[in-house]
This record gives sequence, structure tokens and C-alpha cells, in this order.
Amino acid sequence: MIQEGTPVREILRRWAEHIGRRVMINGWVRTRRDSKAGISFVEVNDGSCLKNLQVIVDHGRDRFQEILQSLTTGASVSITGVVRRSPAKGQPVEVEAESISIVGSCDPASYPLQKKRHSFEFLREIAHLRPRTNTIGAVMRVRNSVSYAVHRFFQERGFYYIHTPIITTSDCEGAGEVFRVTAQQDPEFFGRPTYLTVSGQLQAEVYALALGKVYTFGPTFRAENSQTRRHLSEFWMIEPEMAFADLENDLALAQDFLHHVVSSVMSECDEELQFFSKFFDEKLLERLQTVAERPFEVVTYTEAISLLKKSGENFTYPAEWGCDLQAEHERYLTERVFNGPVAVIHFPRDIKPFYMKVNDDGRTVAAMDVLVAGVGEIIGGSEREYRYELLLEQMKLKGMNPEAYEWYLDLRKYGSVPHAGFGLGLERLIQFLTGVPNIRETIPFPRVPGYAFA
Repeated sequence: MIQEGTPVREILRRWAEHIGRRVMINGWVRTRRDSKAGISFVEVNDGSCLKNLQVIVDHGRDRFQEILQSLTTGASVSITGVVRRSPAKGQPVEVEAESISIVGSCDPASYPLQKKRHSFEFLREIAHLRPRTNTIGAVMRVRNSVSYAVHRFFQERGFYYIHTPIITTSDCEGAGEVFRVTAQQDPEFFGRPTYLTVSGQLQAEVYALALGKVYTFGPTFRAENSQTRRHLSEFWMIEPEMAFADLENDLALAQDFLHHVVSSVMSECDEELQFFSKFFDEKLLERLQTVAERPFEVVTYTEAISLLKKSGENFTYPAEWGCDLQAEHERYLTERVFNGPVAVIHFPRDIKPFYMKVNDDGRTVAAMDVLVAGVGEIIGGSEREYRYELLLEQMKLKGMNPEAYEWYLDLRKYGSVPHAGFGLGLERLIQFLTGVPNIRETIPFPRVPGYAFA
């Protein structure tokens, strides 16, 4: 059985308690510097935190001369030694090595990750090694923190975690941007056309109308031929659904959710956020603090369009009633008008999906888009249309075949109730939390048109 080492994060966070203690660390060599005095300074990282732990290797110790040739950047090592105060600036302690084991050697001549900054484009070509870089490692620790905070938030509020299907027969958004699922030996394996899910919402509604409050958290897919910094073909969605709830309840849940997740990440990933603030977005911490503390500003879509038209801005896409809000509109509202998160509600019926509740004016639906600085829309939700006749009318207006959604219509025939929910893309949230410029760096293995590594 391999002995578990002490995490570098634990040693550096509680360094005073570790001085004089013998520890074992398992990790990978980031750098090695040799002095003329017969000592090597080896930086080891185990992935538990951003910082490396410096190990002092005295060439005069028994057997150390034998392993120096293999103690190279990229090699995996297991090191035992005593924690000492460090005389060097920027690090409170270092480890004086007593024994070193090379677990896996690494040829420094061919190892792609040299001691220099690499472009994200290059790192995507070596997606199997990019987690060892500072940026990707930090992003993934934030992603882990967010994921845990998501489950904690909903579990503490009485929501049940539901696993909705990845293979479905429905297109939730009705936009047709779906991946068709077939078996190589039998194209009609399921007896009818099936697709990779674009959302777990419709199936989550099924369970909300039985269990009360549920949420899904899983992969979704869009066959959208887009190469922007904000789109992926495969991404993860967080989708709560609540029975006996309206748009006001939905908006309150979304606000509490964002406050909780942002506050959790700021508390648990301070080192990573300081790193992102230094290298990607100097205003990151200020923006996160605003979202963590301030309530949403709430404006109707009609009011938002009026603000945009009065702005005097020369938008690429003119703001007119009936148009969908573009990223430039969303950022103007959050960064120039309200200087904080804003929820836009009651959108035109024609530009929103079929399942949204039609308001009494007949022109708008009870929908909301939550906008934040930097990324624009981060949450989209609505009260669902729970009235059978109006839902049927919506489907027909959108050119949908009601027979394909007979099960969904049944929910409105047998004990229907007002209900609401929202969807939030995990990667879009992580992009907001880290300030990384491209969403492809927020997921372990990005899938986009023309690219699928591993």
C-alpha cells in the first residue's frame, strides 16, 4: 500500500505547526536549481494548491548523487524530510530532504511544459498535461469548490438531486441545435429519433411535480457551430425546479444561490482568486464582492430596452423592443447603468421558448435573465406555463408537434400547479469567478466545433 503524503497546502497553511516535523510529500517537480555549494533547490507541487514547496537536496547525502540525474522537471517524486524555517523571501518553510524516491521519470528534453508561459491554444493541444499548469490547476480547484457549493446549497434547502437522462427524445429549447444519437449497427436503436440532451429541465419538471423541489446538475450538449469565447458543445448545467412557485420565488432562489456560491468560493479559494486577479482581471475581487453582497436590481425587458435606446451608445445590434438582448446590451446594463448584478424580467413572448408562462398582457412571458459584469447573462429562468390550453397554443405557435410532447402536456392535465426554475451553465459561472478570457479553460476537456481531445 502506497503511503499517503501530507498535502503541500496543509504544510504551507499551517506552517508554524509543522516546523521541526518529519513529513512525506508526493508530487511533481516543477523546477530544480543547483548551487555551487553542492545543494539543489527543488520546487515540488502536488496539485493541492497554487504554490510549490521548496525541497533542499544536499548532494553529499547517501544515494542522492545517484538520483540527481532523474530529479528533473516533470518527474514524479516521493520525498521525506524535516520542515525547516526558510531564509528565502516569499516562503515561510522548506523541507530538508532525508530520502527521495523517483516514482516516475520525465525526459526534460521532450517534456512540453517548460519553465515559461505557454499560450492557452498550445495547452489545448496537450490537454492531458495542461492540468499541471498554474492556471488550469487553479481553475479546476475553483470548479471543485463551486460544485460542492452547488450541492450544499440545494441540499440544505430541501431540494432532491435528480439525474435526468442524457439521451432524450425532446429538444427543450426548440431551436434544433441537437446532436442525434444513433447506434452504428442500428440507426433506429430506440425506435424513434433520440438526441443528446440540451437541458434536463423538462424531465426535472416531472419530478418537481411529485417531490416538490428538485435540481439537476449534469452534462448538456448543443450542436451550435459557434467559435466564440463563451460557447462549448458540451457543458454542465445546474437546473433547479420548484412546484408551487412563481417568478418571484424563482428570482429569490437565483439571488440566494449566486450569493452562496460566490461567497463560498471567495472563502475557500482565496489564493486562486488572488492569482486570477493578478494575471487576468484586476477588478475581479471587487466584482465578486459586489455580487456576493448586493441584491439584484430588477427591471422589466421594456424598461431595459428604453435604457439602452436612451444611452446614446452605438451598439452593433440596435436595441429595439422584440429583439433578444446581446452581450453588448447585457454588459452595458451591468457595467454602466447599474454597476452590479441585474435581473431583466418579462421578455417578449416571441423570443422565448414554448414552456414559459404567458403573462396577462399576452405579449410577454414570466421569464428572467440574470446579468453580471464581465460575462452578461449567467442565469436564465422562468415560471413555467402550467395551463394546458396556453401551453398547447405556445407549442403550435412555435411550430412544434404536440404529439411528441404528450407526456409533458399530461403534467398540465393531472394535478397541474404553478412551478418555476432556472438554468445556469457551470462553465459560464466559472469564467465569471476566475476572469479567464476563454470558456474552454473552465472545463477539463473542452468540446467545440472542430476540436475534441482525448
